[in-house]
Amino acid sequence: MEIKRLREELEKTKKDSEDYKNKYLRALADYQNYEKRVSDEKIQTGQIATTGLLLKLLPFLDHLEKAEVFIKDQGLKMIKDKFYEMLHDIGLEEIQVLGKPFDPHLAEAIEVIEGKDENIVKEILRKGYRYNEKVLRVAQVKVTKKKIVNS
Repeated sequence: MEIKRLREELEKTKKDSEDYKNKYLRALADYQNYEKRVSDEKIQTGQIATTGLLLKLLPFLDHLEKAEVFIKDQGLKMIKDKFYEMLHDIGLEEIQVLGKPFDPHLAEAIEVIEGKDENIVKEILRKGYRYNEKVLRVAQVKVTKKKIVNS
């Protein structure tokens, strides 16, 4: 009788132990998922903040590039290059559209000009940029058409 009771107690203890182990493993998995979600949210928040900052800095880069066209100064070129290098290190990259077929996801056609080819970006009026593989700002461009019909 005593042995039977002890066996039943042992079985109950094993079952309780298994239940606690399963609860512990579920709680641990939930906590690890929570840590990952918090980490991902921190990264995403940082990227959103960086995107906002980059959007505010791009006009400054545009002005430096325009000034460089009119003012031939090695110091100005050095500042512009260093500024772009810093932005590039953060993750900013220029969208390459010149000489390529017009893509409305990457560029905005500001003007249509006559050319040998159809829908080719012939001139960039304002550069476009990506940040983290997403288009931050589309380029403003001139696009070719084979023949422009005047109305």
